[in-house]
Amino acid sequence: MTDKEAPEDLGAPVSYLVLADGTPVFDRSGDRVGEVEHVLADEGADVFHGLLVKTAAGHRFARASLVDGLYEHGAIIAVPAAELPEPSADPSARLAEEDEGLGHSLKKAWDWLMQPR
Repeated sequence: MTDKEAPEDLGAPVSYLVLADGTPVFDRSGDRVGEVEHVLADEGADVFHGLLVKTAAGHRFARASLVDGLYEHGAIIAVPAAELPEPSADPSARLAEEDEGLGHSLKKAWDWLMQPR
C-alpha cells in the first residue's frame, strides 16, 4: 500500500479508549497523514480531546472535532496533514493544558513525545 492509498476496509469502528498507538491516520481524500502517536483524552470524564499524530513533518494535533472516525485499522481526519497544527500551537490544546486534570495528562504526553529515543 502506498501513502496515497487508504485500505479498502478499515475494520469496525472503535472507541478512543482502545485505539492503538501506531494506527494509520488518513485524511478524507484517502491520503495517509501519518500514524497515531497518542490519544489525548480525559478517561475519567469520558472526554476525547483528539489525537497526537506523527507525520513526516513532525508531530501534529488533530482536535476531536477534526476526527471523522476511529476504526480498528485506521483513523480518518477531516483535513490534510499540512493543515494540522503543532500540538503546542493549537488553541484547544492550550486550553486543555489549562484544565486542572487534563493539563497534567497533556504535559505528560508532550514530555513523552519529546524525550530522546
